[in-house]
Amino acid sequence: GYFKGKNLVWIVAEGFSTLAMDPQRTPTLWKLSHQGFTFDHFYTPLWGVSTSDGEYVTTTGLVPKSGVWSYSLSSENYMPFSLGNQFRDLGYRTMAFHDYLYNYYDRNRSHPNMGYEYIALGQGLALDSADAFPSSDQEMMEKIVPMFVDQDPFMVYCLTVSGHLNYNLEENAMARKHWDEVKDLPYSGSVRAYLACQIELDRALELLLQRLDEAGVAENTVIALTGDHYPYGLTDEEQSELAGHEIDTRFERYRNAFILYKKGMKPERVDSLCCTLDILPTLSNLFGLDFDSRLYMGRDVFSDAEPFVLLRDHSWITENAMYYAPSDELIMLQGDELTPEEVEERNQDVSNRFRASEWVLNQDYWRYLFGDNLPPDGEN
Repeated sequence: GYFKGKNLVWIVAEGFSTLAMDPQRTPTLWKLSHQGFTFDHFYTPLWGVSTSDGEYVTTTGLVPKSGVWSYSLSSENYMPFSLGNQFRDLGYRTMAFHDYLYNYYDRNRSHPNMGYEYIALGQGLALDSADAFPSSDQEMMEKIVPMFVDQDPFMVYCLTVSGHLNYNLEENAMARKHWDEVKDLPYSGSVRAYLACQIELDRALELLLQRLDEAGVAENTVIALTGDHYPYGLTDEEQSELAGHEIDTRFERYRNAFILYKKGMKPERVDSLCCTLDILPTLSNLFGLDFDSRLYMGRDVFSDAEPFVLLRDHSWITENAMYYAPSDELIMLQGDELTPEEVEERNQDVSNRFRASEWVLNQDYWRYLFGDNLPPDGEN
């Protein structure tokens, strides 16, 4: 209930990585990541359908089903735990925005089902920058903030696009827009182009904060932001260049930032291991929503449930160990060596989470659980 009754702007940022943050180049992202909750051990795994699956994990707390568009398939399902549906039932204005094509990955079906008025290119949003790719997050923010800032209370979900690959001047309009700000950095051209794209995201956040302040709602509005996946448009060598050392492609490349900030809050470090699966239950707790933690594959970060991260290849991380499934490699971090039986038990738990998530999607499980109690249309 720490944020109960507050507004929420929830952003999934294309290709966002903590490696892109810098107090000079991206001062707003830097500020938000250091003046709110700072999550020291947060991971953003990559899933099969990249951005769409990244959204799905973040906004549903479920593992996506392999080989399909899980978010699209969920469009026909009952999704009572989505924040759009939950906040709408509390009387909030709930809106979702995207500065790319409205029907890409069938978001015109999935996002209204999650409880949002959905606005994107071709459906209520027009951007001058849309003539080139990617379009401008800053321009999107300029256009959309007036749509919700005076709606009290409001809950907004926003998927950005300015950080999208390819990272070069020929194919990326945002790299060209901010090239002068990165051209002298000691990196290769692709890395500089990537950093230029993330400057655009920073400018969008700067504008958002400014508009919230002008409307007098900044101290009553929470901002949550994470990436959809690591910047896989960069090679392993280019990611290592940005990190300043050879990056561990098994686990380290998924390390990221989860921004959770409200103006005026006391900064707090969170050293608990966590990942994108944990975001929905964590936000549900902080906003005092009614939820059942057993129905998520992740956990509320502030609960006493065991910290745990799982990856697409069934690798996993706990506070004591890392297990790399492709090579059956166990890396102990602390404590006593795990027995083969303990490793197998953890592997089975990971498999169960994949299987249970698939069943929820395939069987419309939330409707099975709660369908008999669904209210008539138009009632909360």
